[in-house]
Parts: sequence; C-alpha cells; structure tokens
Amino acid sequence: MSTLKFDEGRLMQVLVAPIVSEKATSAAERGQVMFKVLRDATKPEIKAAVELLFKVEVKSVQVLNQKGKTKRFGGRVGRRDHVKKAFVALKDGQELNFSGEAA
Repeated sequence: MSTLKFDEGRLMQVLVAPIVSEKATSAAERGQVMFKVLRDATKPEIKAAVELLFKVEVKSVQVLNQKGKTKRFGGRVGRRDHVKKAFVALKDGQELNFSGEAA
C-alpha cells in the first residue's frame, strides 16, 4: 500500500462521502466506486485514502471537477458549491464494504 508518504489525518478527511446515484450504480457494475472528495485532493491521495480506509487495492483513480449550478432563491441569485468527484477502480476480486466490518 502507498500510505507511507501521506499524513494519515489528512487521508481521513480526503473522502467526503460516497455518491449514491444511478450513474454510481452503473459504475459499480464495472468495478468502480464514486466518492465526493476534497477540492484540493490529488489522485495519489485519493488512492491512498481508499486503500487505508477500506483495506482494498486500487487499480486507478479518475477525477471530475463539477462546477456548482447557479440557482435562484426568491429574488436572489446563488450558487451551489463546486464539487470534485472521484471514480475509483478496484483491482479484480476487490470489493468495498461500507458497513465498516472487516472482511
């Protein structure tokens, strides 16, 4: 595992939340998992964080920067936060367990 060069406290914060959507479900069928991550997180950091927290082997990480939508609230114009999403591909035979139990 490649967790040696990163601060463990930082890695605990890199993954904000798993993404549950139709697109995430179809990605899961291809062996990928989607996470919302910190906007300044790098691919190696995301890989190390997933390996540390879930004890799995990561094959690759792809990231997507999504701009926040402009929305109206009554007469005011606001904007949702920008989001960075990570598509994490797991090596063959690897599986994520969100319940927190060790397999």
